[in-house]
This record gives sequence, structure tokens and C-alpha cells, in this order.
Amino acid sequence: MTTKQRLLWMAVGGGLVLALVCASCAGIFVVVASVGGAELPTGPAVAVVRVEGVILSGSPEVSPFTTPSEAYSGVIVDYLKRAEADADVKAVVLRVDSPGGSVVASHEIHQQVLAMTKPVVVSMGDLAASGGYYVSAPADEIFANPDTLTGSIGVISQFIHVDELLKEYGVEVTTIKSGKFKDEGSPFRSMTDEEIATWQAIIDEAYEGFVQVVAEGRGLPVDQVKALADGRVYTGRQALGLGLVDRLGNLPDAIQRAAELGGIEGEPRIVEYEPSLGVFQGLFKLTRPADPLANVLELLDRGHGPALQYLYVGP
Repeated sequence: MTTKQRLLWMAVGGGLVLALVCASCAGIFVVVASVGGAELPTGPAVAVVRVEGVILSGSPEVSPFTTPSEAYSGVIVDYLKRAEADADVKAVVLRVDSPGGSVVASHEIHQQVLAMTKPVVVSMGDLAASGGYYVSAPADEIFANPDTLTGSIGVISQFIHVDELLKEYGVEVTTIKSGKFKDEGSPFRSMTDEEIATWQAIIDEAYEGFVQVVAEGRGLPVDQVKALADGRVYTGRQALGLGLVDRLGNLPDAIQRAAELGGIEGEPRIVEYEPSLGVFQGLFKLTRPADPLANVLELLDRGHGPALQYLYVGP
């Protein structure tokens, strides 16, 4: 490439960046103008906060073009806090459609639901199982569709072992460790009976915590919860009979009930929150080239190591 061609490409690139900046600024101007020229909707409202997809800890990278397909605890907690701080919001509907996921992330969402001073009504979608039920338990009322799958009260950890597969290909792994448990759960060897017992104790501890959350949230005796907390899922109809949900209904029913609990008369205004995306953050994401290696490493890191999960692993 000649110097003249290089300069030409630099000019084109600079022009594109400038155009993006101008477009973003124009968008901000339109928003500001619309706010100044017309009043935004106000008045009593019900906030709908969605817990959809596998529950994960933290927050995703914010992008103007993609919506995360997972339920990140950082995002959901932020939305709940925004609803709590919004004077117009009188009640919250937590729309749950999730198989559950991280124990820690589920606990973070659960704690924020507990901290809400405004009424919280859960609306269950197709699936509100395991961690999806854990975050629902402290709500004031729970609605489920008759065919919702819910429950799956329990804890799981899964370990993959590839040692036999590696042997077939002549691959050997040498592990140097400081203690006998340092590589527990390693995919390169089977777990010992002692390691399995150690992890079973951890699972049992988390299970007891889950049972307590359900007992307290639903006002049920611990023994009664344990009798139904064997990991199985229930339909919405079955869950109603077991005391795991309060009513059968869909999202509009839950919104109407939340409005009633919040003292709203008539049709409530609906509020849903969106992640904030700064202008320059958005531009950076638009202009930053994709890094395939970083994407691969992120995927590997997400599944790295053993983890406690409130997760339904059925079909």
C-alpha cells in the first residue's frame, strides 16, 4: 500500500468516526429536545424487572446492538434499586423465566427482593426453576401459568472427567500440588471418595439454605418444604396445591395485582429499565475490532472450575 493510499484510508476512517460522533450527538439532542418539548409520562406506575435466562453473577458488557440472553445479578439488582428509588413506581413485577444458575447470583437477587419496601409480585413464565424459584420465594405474591415448570428446589455441582479419553490419545497430565485437595474436581482424574464426601457436605449446606429461604418466603414448615424439595419440577397447577405459588395467571394478571397492592387505581403505567450506555462507550464498541481469542477465553473462563448452582438441568 502506497503512502497516498494509506492517507486516503486514514481520511475515510476519520470521517466515519466523525460521522458516528455527530450521529450520537444528534441522538442526544433529539432526546433532550423531546424532553423539553413534550412531557414524559408520569404518574403511578408498576415496574417490570425481568429475570430471563441463566442467572449469572455480575454484569455483561453493554452494547447498543445486543441484549444479553442471561440474567445478570448486577443488572437485576440495579433495576430493583432504581424501582425502589423511583417515587412514581408503587409496585414491582419480577418476571421470571429462568432455569436458575449461580448460587451466589441467585442469593444477590434474593437479598434485594427482600430489601424492597414496595410490593413485589412474581410472574412466572415457561420456567422458573431452582434459582428461578429461589429469587421468587420472598415476593409478596407469586403468579404462575398453569403449565409453568417451577420448583426444582435443590443444589447441583457437576464435574467432567476426561482422563480415559486422554489416555486413548496418549496424553498424560502431571499435577504438582501443595495439598491433597488442591486439584479436587480436576477433569484429569476421578474424584476420591473423600473428595466426593467433602463436596456433598458443601451441597448439603447450600441445600439447607435453599430450604430455609423457601420456608421463610412461603410461610411453610421446614419439614414440609423438604418433603417436596427433592429436585423435581412441578407444573403451575401442582405448585399452587403445594403452596409454592399463590395464584394462576399470566403477566397482565400479575401487573394488575401489583397495581392493586401499590394502591394504583385503574390501568397502571408500566416502567421497564434499560442499561445505560454512554456515547463514547458505544462508539468504542462500534469501532473496536472483534477479538476472537478474547471471546474464546471468556467462554472457557465462564465454565472453569467447580461451582455451586441452583440450576435445573432438565430438557
